[in-house]
This record gives sequence, C-alpha cells and structure tokens, in this order.
Amino acid sequence: MQSISILVYMMQFKGDNGPHLIIVPKSTLSNWMNELARWGKLFDLIRNSISLLSQAYNSNLTRHLISFSIHVGPTLTTVKFHGTKDERLDIATNVLQPGQKDEEREWNVVVTTYEILNLDRNVFNKFAWSYLIIDEAHRLKNEASQFSRVVRTLETRFRLLLTGTPLQNNLHELWALLNFLVPDVFASAEQFDEWFNLDIDDADEKNKLISQLHKILRPFMLRRLKVDVEKSLPPKRETILFTGMSAMQKKLYKDILMRDMDTLTGKGGSGSRTAVLNIVMQLRKCAGHPYLFPGIEDRSLDPLGEHLVKNCGKMVLLDKLLVRLQERGHRVLLFTQMTRILDIMEDYMHMRGFQYCRIDGNTSYEDREERIDSYNKPNSEKFCFILSTRAGGLGINLQTADIVILYDSGMYM
Repeated sequence: MQSISILVYMMQFKGDNGPHLIIVPKSTLSNWMNELARWGKLFDLIRNSISLLSQAYNSNLTRHLISFSIHVGPTLTTVKFHGTKDERLDIATNVLQPGQKDEEREWNVVVTTYEILNLDRNVFNKFAWSYLIIDEAHRLKNEASQFSRVVRTLETRFRLLLTGTPLQNNLHELWALLNFLVPDVFASAEQFDEWFNLDIDDADEKNKLISQLHKILRPFMLRRLKVDVEKSLPPKRETILFTGMSAMQKKLYKDILMRDMDTLTGKGGSGSRTAVLNIVMQLRKCAGHPYLFPGIEDRSLDPLGEHLVKNCGKMVLLDKLLVRLQERGHRVLLFTQMTRILDIMEDYMHMRGFQYCRIDGNTSYEDREERIDSYNKPNSEKFCFILSTRAGGLGINLQTADIVILYDSGMYM
C-alpha cells in the first residue's frame, strides 16, 4: 500500500504520470495486481460519492467536497506484463506502445516478474521509467546475477527496493543493494569493505563502526516493523504439542538406527557428515508418517481406512485437533516440508470429509491463484489449506485462516 501511495503522490502532487515499473516475484504478481485494482476502485468510489453529494447540496459544501476530492488522489492505470511469448508481444505492441508520447499513453504502471524482465529486456529498455520498484529486492544482493545485470540497464529516475529478508550481516550484499540505489555514492565494494571492516577484536571500535554504518544507511533505508504497520493484528500465540510414536513407527525407527549403527558410531570410518544427515532425514520421514517408506502400508486395507491415522502418532494428535477446530468454526493452514506428506494429508481429508485446497511446488500459477481465491472468498466452505513450505514461502495471502499448523516444525528451525 505504501508503494502504491508513493506512485499516487507522484501523480497528484508532482505531476508525474509515469511510466512506473514494478518488478515482483511470480508468486506475488496477483497480490500486486489485486492491491492496485482495489485502491483504484476505492478512489473511484470516493470520487463518485463526492460527485453525487456535490449535486445534491449547496455550492459551499460542493467547494469542500471538491477540495477533498483533490486529496483523494488519481487512479493508476496498471498493465500486467506476463503470459506467453505471443501474449507479451501483443501487450508490448498494442498496449505499452514504446515511443508513444507521455500525454497519449493510457497507462501509468507496468507490473512484471524477474523472469519476464530477463526474457523481454529489450521491451523494457525502450522506456524511460520514472519509479522502479522491486519487491523481494534481496535478489539484487548478487550483483553478478543475470537479473541484477539486466535491471541495471534500465533507465530510471527513482528506485525503491522492498525486502523483508535480513542480509545476514554480509557487508558485500549490503553494498550491492546500496550500489544499485546510489551507484555514485557507493561505487567501490573494496572501499566499502575497507570503511566498515568489522573483522576486528576491539569491541568498542566495532560498535563505533556499526554506529557509523547506521548513520550512513539512515537516509536510504526505512525500516518498518509489522506492529508499526498493522496495529490491529491480534498477538500471535504459539503452542508446541508433543506426542509419541505409534508401534509401527517405533519398530521402523529402531530398524533404521540398527541398520546404520556403524555409521552412527563411526566404526570403520563410515561416520561422515553426509551419511549421518541421510540417517537423520530417514528418521524425520519416520516421524512424519511410516507410509513414506515403500512396503510399509498394508495394501489389502482400505486406502482411506483408520489405519492411516492410527499408524502415525502425529496423525492421531492432528486428527483430534482438526476435528475439534472444525467444530468450533476455525479455518486452518497446514504446512509441511514434504510433498509426499501432502499426499497422505489429501487421503486423510477425503477420509474425514473435510473441504480443502492444496498447493505445492508443482502447482501451476493459474491453479495456485484459483485455489487461494477459492479459500479466501466470502462464505468459503474450505476448512483447511494444505501446502508445502516451498510453495508457501512467497506471495501467499490466506488471511481468512486463523490457525496455522506446522506438521514437521522441527524442520523449520
């Protein structure tokens, strides 16, 4: 919203109608388009209401309404530059129309993705952009990446980087972002590293350097916390639930340990780090569900039978929890890192008759957006949204849920 407000401010008070370019991850493209459309509709609604009121009441009130209307701000006309090669060519030729005069242009903002920018760089290089906004801008921390090289070729007046990802105290990554924003000031990575060499033992000197770094960054960085942006959010409550394993899991867990005992004890030089990590992954799979291992499930039983729950300690607890949450009218997001566990969860949802949606790393963009909309729509009957952490890392807006369950939370640490 703040980024959109900047563009509206530039149009209303600076007479800057663009063109503006917003570059986003593919997973957040629909969110950006929805927000731009929503605020455009809001401004239009306010203007229409003002127009009706001004016609119905006296001229004195009309003057105040017109004054208020000016401060409401204009509507941004947005173009989504995405799709197949032929679709993008059609948009570039018939909508964007490079070389068109500013006063003849019917749009103000283009929203596209990293990948499309790399593919159609020649189209974007035909415009002199006013504002360039990059979402998830930590993608620029590697100045040698293809995206970083391409985006640096764009002609822009103003640049705004949005990121919620910390830079992990890496000065070179920080320099890469600052160099993109103001290359005249932060021209040399070597000089920047020399200025702020934190690899020293003197604690006082290190704190002094950090303080100087903060002062230099202050004009270029606006840091906002979630509690500052959205004060109406209820406090987050985290509950950690512990449960034991089923008899089948205990036997399988023991078999894995006994089979690889030499690796675990380091006998014969077989205890390499990689080998131990492989064993840990097998144990995690066992804790997730024993049916992740081939040959464990009894295929003579009903695929949607109670054995799906009873043979896994986590599923026994999850079953009790979900049944209770549905009875109380809650709506749930269920995360797991393993796509195969999502397959088991789907069988469970069918078994219990729960309405659900699913996305994972293989879900297409169109299906992903359709399922998110289906879950979020008013009076949706979808009780649970199951998703992998890989698919849910970016661009997921499932604000209608009030409960989040991390099925394998130990893997998030």
